[in-house]
Amino acid sequence: MTPPEHLTVRSPQDVLGFIPHSLGYWPSASLVAMTLQGKRLGATLRLDLPAPEVLAQPAAFARTVCAYLEADQHADGSLLALFTNNGWLAGPDGYGSLLAELQWTLDHAGMPVRDAWYVGSEYWRDAFCADPACCPFPGRPVQEIRDSTLNAEMVYRGSSVGPPPHEQPAAVLPGSSLHCAAVREAEEAWSAELDLRRGSRGQFDAVLGLWTALINRPPGEPWLPEADRDGFLRATLLVPGWRDAVLMMAAAGRRAAEAGAEQFAIFRDECRLDPVAPPAGPPGAGPAEEVAGLGGGVSGRVLEVGVPCYGDVLMGIQPAVPDWERLDALDLVLQQLAAAGGPAAAASLTGRGWIAWCRGRGSFSAAHLAQALEIEPGYRLAELLLEMVHRGTICGWAARKEAAWQKFGPDAA
Repeated sequence: MTPPEHLTVRSPQDVLGFIPHSLGYWPSASLVAMTLQGKRLGATLRLDLPAPEVLAQPAAFARTVCAYLEADQHADGSLLALFTNNGWLAGPDGYGSLLAELQWTLDHAGMPVRDAWYVGSEYWRDAFCADPACCPFPGRPVQEIRDSTLNAEMVYRGSSVGPPPHEQPAAVLPGSSLHCAAVREAEEAWSAELDLRRGSRGQFDAVLGLWTALINRPPGEPWLPEADRDGFLRATLLVPGWRDAVLMMAAAGRRAAEAGAEQFAIFRDECRLDPVAPPAGPPGAGPAEEVAGLGGGVSGRVLEVGVPCYGDVLMGIQPAVPDWERLDALDLVLQQLAAAGGPAAAASLTGRGWIAWCRGRGSFSAAHLAQALEIEPGYRLAELLLEMVHRGTICGWAARKEAAWQKFGPDAA
């Protein structure tokens, strides 16, 4: 493994320019808090700015922010950025009392605020500076952030800043409307075959075999739409036990998915039909999976040594570090499969919502899950995951630096 490259932060503009790349979009009406480990940037947290009634008594909000940042056990400082056009106001409509409360709370938690800024749509300024010589009213042009050295380097390295999650399309269309129609037609035909084989162990293996081959493709290999194969994949997502097994396999390995299926007793001895699969990807293709991952039920009982329980993987507790390459590959496949709409799109978007939550990207997770529920109201897994996101629950992997998803690679800045 080659050492990771480092990005050097030289100015407040660099810090503020890094935030949209870290989040994937330019935030608004948001508090962004970043931990510091010495002079190195740590974790990034984005929260909606509190409502006026919360601003009147901001202590609880400040404790919530602190609790999130304390997940970075190596943090010894923090930075704050308030993305709002009201940052220049004084009195009850401003954020001075919120900043003061955040300073007090983070200081007592051993993460003193080293700097803070207001960022509006046109201007930005230091939140603690009242000197008109360096911080003139209404502030400095936001274009300085967009023109910062670090922002330019991020763009050069291929990073981009897209629209906010709620403005992003549900999927990227893999082809024409004719292709989508062909996919749905194939899905219907495959569903009729697969419904007869839901309890078949052989069919379960065939399903995981094709999914394994797809998510183990070489990095950078383009996705080539195939109506028959894509219809089969979408049909498998309509079977909850198979859908869950695909997610678990990507995060924790094939044995993990198999152990979970056994624990939930989805197999039936009387189901003896031969398995079916499209010729585009032979069942069992792809490298052998290591026995290191998820298993069993929500009770928390370990099924066998080295195979944790389904609930532990769902919450990001086990394995110690998920297979992020496979999860990233699965996310891309699910993005394409969602394009043809229908209940299978709801399943695909729910899977994407879980992956986004595992990455620590709550805004994207909420957007995917909300889109799933628009397509299929009452879709239970999407409802449960969205409830966790709205409660502010953090995935266990996202809360641990050694396990967290790295958008830019470790130690990027």
